[in-house]
Amino acid sequence: MALKQLVQTLAEALVDDPASVDVAEIEGDNNIILELRVAKNDIGKVIGKDGRTAQSLRTIVSAASIKIGRRAHLDIID
Repeated sequence: MALKQLVQTLAEALVDDPASVDVAEIEGDNNIILELRVAKNDIGKVIGKDGRTAQSLRTIVSAASIKIGRRAHLDIID
């Protein structure tokens, strides 16, 4: 739950329409997949130039997942 809230908060800070941010959490045995959905006009803000913002979000999620002892992967769904 903490990872989902982390991604939700970060994404809402990046986009123009924070109400459209939706994060789904799919749990496996030792991993968690987080699916991030934003409005069509905000997708570029979440991905960033050359994917740098998306990579930074994935790095933060990966670092935070180490603390809970599970692997996490962030997918940005358009």
